[in-house]
Amino acid sequence: MKKIVQLLFLISLNSFSQVGGESIYNFLNLTGSAKQAALGGKTLTLLDDVNQPLWNPSTINEDFDNQLSVNYLNYLADVNLTSASFAHMINRNFGTIHAGITYLNYGKFIGADEEGIESGTFKAYDFSFSVGYAYNIIHSDFFIGANVKLINSVIENYSSLGIGADLSLLYYNEYNPYIFTLVVRNIGYQVTVFDETREELPLEIDLGASYKLENVPIIFHFTFDNLQKWDISESNPSNSITDINGNETTEEISFLNNIMRHLSIGAELFPKGAFNIRLGYNFRRAKELQLIDKRTFAGFTAGFGLKMNKLKFNYAFSKYHPASNASTFSLQINLN
Repeated sequence: MKKIVQLLFLISLNSFSQVGGESIYNFLNLTGSAKQAALGGKTLTLLDDVNQPLWNPSTINEDFDNQLSVNYLNYLADVNLTSASFAHMINRNFGTIHAGITYLNYGKFIGADEEGIESGTFKAYDFSFSVGYAYNIIHSDFFIGANVKLINSVIENYSSLGIGADLSLLYYNEYNPYIFTLVVRNIGYQVTVFDETREELPLEIDLGASYKLENVPIIFHFTFDNLQKWDISESNPSNSITDINGNETTEEISFLNNIMRHLSIGAELFPKGAFNIRLGYNFRRAKELQLIDKRTFAGFTAGFGLKMNKLKFNYAFSKYHPASNASTFSLQINLN
């Protein structure tokens, strides 16, 4: 039974890995924000989304005061992610504190012993709780931020506990059309392990930017992710070539192809309006999930936002494969 549980756990982790299934707690790299998901899933420069500090704590600002967001992601294979974010300004001198929770439910599994005899059902889930704070460096347009998070992963009667942190630097001036940020995510340590092997957290170093056009109501977002590892390419088995003798040649990833896999882009139309339209594209997702001679639209994301007095509703559609899509819903409430 123990071996079966461990196998299921590893399969679940690999399903959500960002760099080849090399770490644990990979659910930390899933976004519950519909706005972020619609812009390609990796955007780091959103200053009006109270969910953004879960990925970039330096975006915490006084406009988030008493903003609450609840989110739901209908992910792949009946896996569901729910999350919530809340921010509160202590006072003008101290600034704003942000808190967030993320819960990923893998559903129910059927347990069996070594002989294949069923022993009942069990659940598996991942959970994290984070607290973040940002500080404006005196006499500058630079902001530094940090998250501290407690992480828990459970499958059947086995569990693992970890601690993590995010560090980030943001450049923002309200009179400039551009924003830049550097984020180091998921620095941490697995305190208790599932088995005898201690695993690494899914560390990411990301660089983000956004640019607002002067005379057109559009903001463009750009993210270069996983800068801690240059070669993130994985050959797509669908692109392998087999000759007449049965010899198989795997796909070769070019230098430019690998660069593009680090990039996600997004565009938001009417960002300050009551109704917003958002589009995004994740190059890595598109490359790794494409099929030969068939247009799959993998990597494409789209969504919209609707403001209604003190409520903001956001929706995102993410295309993964002809057999699987994901929908994200977010409701942001102004409690002031």
